[in-house]
Amino acid sequence: MATPVRRLRLGMVGGGRDAFIGSVHRHASWIEDRYELSAGALSSTPEKAKASGRDLGLPDARNYGSWQEMLEGELRLPRDERIDAVSIVTPNHLHFPVAKAFVEAGFHVICDKPLVHTSAQADELASLVEKAGTVFAVTYNYTGYPMVKQARHMVRSGAIGTIRKVIVEYNQDWLSTKLEDQGAKQAEWRTDPARSGIAGAVGDIGSHAENLVSTITGLEITELCADVTAMVPGRELDDDASILVRYRGGAKGIMLASQICAGEENAFRLRIYGDTGSLTWHQEDPNYLRYKVIGQPEQVLKRANAYLCEAARRAGTIPPGHPGGFLEAFANVYKGAALAIHAAEGGPAIDPDDPDYPTIADGVRGVRFIETVIASGRSTQKWTLFPSRG
Repeated sequence: MATPVRRLRLGMVGGGRDAFIGSVHRHASWIEDRYELSAGALSSTPEKAKASGRDLGLPDARNYGSWQEMLEGELRLPRDERIDAVSIVTPNHLHFPVAKAFVEAGFHVICDKPLVHTSAQADELASLVEKAGTVFAVTYNYTGYPMVKQARHMVRSGAIGTIRKVIVEYNQDWLSTKLEDQGAKQAEWRTDPARSGIAGAVGDIGSHAENLVSTITGLEITELCADVTAMVPGRELDDDASILVRYRGGAKGIMLASQICAGEENAFRLRIYGDTGSLTWHQEDPNYLRYKVIGQPEQVLKRANAYLCEAARRAGTIPPGHPGGFLEAFANVYKGAALAIHAAEGGPAIDPDDPDYPTIADGVRGVRFIETVIASGRSTQKWTLFPSRG
């Protein structure tokens, strides 16, 4: 799994001046020196887009005023000069048109989550990706943590027995007040149905909770019961959700997603209980995985040690005792996508049945999860069926 010789040429749509997530994506792509930023359309207006590109040193010829201009400009270049992949870090409403256009043009795509606004869009995009044969990664970045990969290995190898209960909670406090009325750009678009979609906290952080459980356990939701609320008066989209979940095979789950929990910063916690043992992981202390077996002392597994599984060791890029964190986890998603892109172009093969990054299938399921939770929150029925795989 050595670093490929050739850096991939990356284009970026969105993520310009003052955009937190754009900076995160760029740093993640650079950490293992697998990508170089070659082109960009970095904002919603041509003036700001080009100013942002100049900030980052993009050449004038590939510092585009819009994503449409970037697509046309890159297609005019010889194949060995144009970008290999595009990173989409815009507000949610632009994910679908941008991703669709670049997939249809034959480019690989790395897209922020949630994938798109509707399951119809998600299904259409998945069909286009299958037809094009391109790589499509969705940046559910928490799957990149080494100890998440270790948890996945332990659950699937039977270390805690048959899963009975899963509790996942993602609590923040940044929307405890009506921040969207105070000029906060991030709050403005995330609470706007036209740009964010039908969900607020459910789409933003609840989708991460669903994805983390699915990635580690492989459990499939059969039905759920959701209480979805906008706690802050006057807010159009939800900022708090409590969800009961039933999984295929009999396991039960509790999911909490809230952005109005005073004093919480990024409190993403997961507990998985089997019939013989359990695992606990906390994103704010991500280098440790707690493992309990009935009748035995608790074990604390640590990142980057030789006793971990191969996937966890591979994801731990710095030595034991040197804390790895958010950016390194994000970088592991970009690394997995890079290896898949090189494999698609004749490089070393990867396991097509177990890619080491979140794929478009994860994105499609995430959109269905958001829709089902919101539908359940509006329903008078106790349980809402989760759609079967398309």
